[in-house]
Amino acid sequence: MPILSRVRNLIPRQLLDTSRFAYVSLPSNDQSRNGSPTTYSRFKWQAGDRIRIGRMSISRSVALAIAGLVFLLLFAIGGMRGLRRQQLADEPPQPFYWELYDRLNGYYNGVSMLVPVSEHVIENQYNQSHPPTEWNMRVIKQPPINPVPYSPYPDFTSREYLKQYHSVETCYLDAKEKVPAPDVYAYPALPKIFPEPLFGSYEELGIREDVCFDRFGRLGPYGYGYNESVPGALGVGDRSENAGSEQVFAKAEFTDYSKVDWGAAQKRCGEKNKARFAGSQATGKKRVKRQAFVLRTWTGYKYNAYQMLSLRAMVNELSLKSGGEFDVHFLVHVKNNSIPIWADKALYQQTLEENVPREFWNLSTLWSAQQMLAYYPAPFPDNFANMAGSSIHGVYRSAHFPLQWFSQEHPEYDFVWNWEMDVRYSGHYYEFHTKVGEWAARQPRKGLWERSARFWIPNHHGNYANFTAFVEAEVQSKDIPENDAEKNGPVPVWGPARNFTNRGMLPPPPGTTPPTTYEEDNYTWGVGEEADLLTFNPIFDPSMTNWVFSQDVTGYNRTLPIPPRRAAIVTVGRLSKRLLSVMHEETWRMKHHMFPEMFPAAMSFHHGLKAAYIPHPIYFDRDWETGYMDQVFNYPKEIWSSPFGWGENNLLGSTFYYNAGFSGALWRRWLGMAENGEGGRKWEEEGSGRMCLRGVLHHPVKREDGPVD
Repeated sequence: MPILSRVRNLIPRQLLDTSRFAYVSLPSNDQSRNGSPTTYSRFKWQAGDRIRIGRMSISRSVALAIAGLVFLLLFAIGGMRGLRRQQLADEPPQPFYWELYDRLNGYYNGVSMLVPVSEHVIENQYNQSHPPTEWNMRVIKQPPINPVPYSPYPDFTSREYLKQYHSVETCYLDAKEKVPAPDVYAYPALPKIFPEPLFGSYEELGIREDVCFDRFGRLGPYGYGYNESVPGALGVGDRSENAGSEQVFAKAEFTDYSKVDWGAAQKRCGEKNKARFAGSQATGKKRVKRQAFVLRTWTGYKYNAYQMLSLRAMVNELSLKSGGEFDVHFLVHVKNNSIPIWADKALYQQTLEENVPREFWNLSTLWSAQQMLAYYPAPFPDNFANMAGSSIHGVYRSAHFPLQWFSQEHPEYDFVWNWEMDVRYSGHYYEFHTKVGEWAARQPRKGLWERSARFWIPNHHGNYANFTAFVEAEVQSKDIPENDAEKNGPVPVWGPARNFTNRGMLPPPPGTTPPTTYEEDNYTWGVGEEADLLTFNPIFDPSMTNWVFSQDVTGYNRTLPIPPRRAAIVTVGRLSKRLLSVMHEETWRMKHHMFPEMFPAAMSFHHGLKAAYIPHPIYFDRDWETGYMDQVFNYPKEIWSSPFGWGENNLLGSTFYYNAGFSGALWRRWLGMAENGEGGRKWEEEGSGRMCLRGVLHHPVKREDGPVD
C-alpha cells in the first residue's frame, strides 16, 4: 500500500529530467475524426538532447568496442520491435470513450428552422437512444421569425429604479452626441431541434434561454456584413449566407468605427454618470459598484477583423449602454524588456500605437515583466516545484502581478475582470457579466466551497437546490471522513482556512469570521454578499490531482508540508478589490506566491473570502450519458484520471476549458466558416441557413480564419 500510495501521488513531470524533456499538455487541433467537428492529438513528448561523447582513453575504446558488439545484437532485436512499434503507430489511434457517444448535430440547425421555445425539441437523449435525425433541413428560405432588439438592462427610467439609484445619462459614441450606442438583435426563438448544456443552467443564473443570436444580429451593429468598398468597413460577412439579414440592417445604421475613439467615449460616459458611483447619504440613493473589464493583450498581438467586432461589443455593451457601470481596459504586456517605455513618454506612446488598433488607444495601459520585478522585487525563496522552469516574474507564472498592480493604481474599481483574448461570447456581454455576479451574491457561504469543487450536471443532479442538498449530505458522509486536514485543509470550509503550519500569514480581512458555527447556520451567512472571486471552472484541491503546476508554491517553509490550497483552471474570472489587495500584500510583505490559476483561489481559501464557481452553461459535442459523466468528472478513480490532470481529455469536446477543441470549431461554424468539410456558405444555403446560438462562453478560440465561400 505505501508503494501504491507513492505512485498515486506522483506528478507526471516529476518523472522526467526537465533539462532534457519538456512537458507538452494535451492540445486540441480542431480537426475532424470519427464524425466529430473536432478531434484532438494525443500526448506528445519532446525528444531529449542528443548524447555527446568526448575524447576517450584506449581502455575506454576497447570497452566501447565490446559494448558495440552488444549494441549490434540488441539493435537487431530492437529493429524487429521498432518495426512492430511503427506498425502500431500507423494504426489509427483508439478513440476516447466519450467519442463513442452519438454526435449532437442540432447546433448546426439554422435560422429557417426557428420555432417558439414552446415548440423546441431538446436533442439530447443522454445516450438512452439516438438523437433526433431531423436537422439542417431548409423548409423555407427566409427565417420565419424576425429578430428584435435585445436589451437586458434594467429599465433605467422606471420609478422603481429611480427610487433606489441615481438616474442614468445616455451615452454616445461621439462628443457631439449624434451617434447613439447601437443595439444588438436576437431571435425570440430557437432552432426546432437544439441541444441542452450538460453543465450549468441559464435559468439558474437568470439568463434568458428562449432567444438565440445569429451572426448578423449579434455582430452586424459593430460592422459585420459590410463590403470593404464601404469606407471604414472591415470586409467580413458580406459573402456569407444572409437570408433575412436585411431585417437587422434596416434598423442598425452603419457606423464607421475606424473614426470612433472608444476611450474618449467611455470617459465621457463615466463623467456623465459619476453621481451613480459616488453614493449620497443626503439623497439616500444606493451607490452602483464599478467594475473594470481588463483585456490581457500583448505587443505583437494580431487583431483580426472578427475580434475587432467582439471588442467593440464589449465596450458598447458593458460600458456605454450601461451608463458606465463597467470600464474596459487593455492591459498590454510589453514583451521586450529592453524597451525603456518608462523613461520616455513619446516612446511609451509609440509602443502603444504600434501594438493596439487606433480605436482602442485611449483604453490601453502598458506594463512589462521588468516593471513587475521592480514592483515586487526578488528574492522569492523556497519554491516547492517550479514545473514551468521559468522566472517568477514572467507572465506565465505571475499573470496576476500586473492585475494586482492595476488594482492598486485604480482603487475606484470594486471588481476587476481578468479576460483573456481567446474568449468569445455569443450572447450579450452585460447580461452575462451582471447575472453571474448577482447569482454569486445570492449564494450562502455554507457549502459554497464544496459545491464549487464539483461540476453541477442538471440532468443528473436535478435543480441547484437539489444539488445543494446532495452536496451537503455527501460532505457529511464522505468528504469529512476521508479528509486529510494537513493535506487538504478543513472540510467543510467555514471562514479562513488557517489550521496549517506555515511561515506566517497576514490576518484575514474584517467580515470573514463566521457569526455562528457551521451546524447552527441555516444557509444565511453570505446571502447578499458579493463574491470576491468568480471562476468558470470548479475550484478544486490540486493535491487530489496530478495537475502539473500543483506544487508551484513559493515563500512557505519547505521543511513543513506544502500548504493546503485551491485552484481553478483558466484565469478568466472576476476578482474583488479586497481579494486583489490581499494578494498584493501577501506578495510583497510575505513573499508568498503560487501559479496564476492557484493564487487567487488559495488566498480566498486562506483568508476566508467568498469564492464561487459559476455554473454557466457548457455544451458538449457528444450525447453523454450523465450518470457516467458524473463519475468521470466528480469521482475520478485515480489521481491521474482527474479532469484537471490526465483526465482532461474528457473536456476536449466542451465549449469551455483551457484546451477545449469544440469551442473554437463551434464558434467558427457560427461565424459561417467551413470546418472539417462542413459549414460555409454553400452548406448553409443548401441547408437550413446560418446558425443561431444561445449565449455560449467559448474558450479557447485560437483562430478565426476559416473559409466562408
